[in-house]
Amino acid sequence: QVQLVESGGGSVQAGGSLRLSCATSGRTYCMAWFRQAPGKQREEVARIYTGGTTDYADSVKGRFTISYDNAKNTLLLQMNSLKPEDSAMYYCVANRPGYGVGWLDLQESGNWGQGTQVTVSS
Repeated sequence: QVQLVESGGGSVQAGGSLRLSCATSGRTYCMAWFRQAPGKQREEVARIYTGGTTDYADSVKGRFTISYDNAKNTLLLQMNSLKPEDSAMYYCVANRPGYGVGWLDLQESGNWGQGTQVTVSS
């Protein structure tokens, strides 16, 4: 199974930017970023397919950009205009071959990294 290691989290003020990285042992058909804040439901932030198609949660559209650096085998999430409500633990997720890529499929059968914390202060 693919190995995933996130980095790039930290503390920033509202309006600032961060770039999250996820070093992978290989790319899968669908890779995504999820986040979860204490006491809140886990949320899918963005996903990218091998063909380049991307999709974003409404809450981050226009502010976040997901991409994959094939040369470095790294999944990226550029986060701009950060808001306090973006504060959460962010996880890199890769679909498991042979399994679905729906929101629930990724949670139940996907490969997950250990997470990186993002904190945005007002």
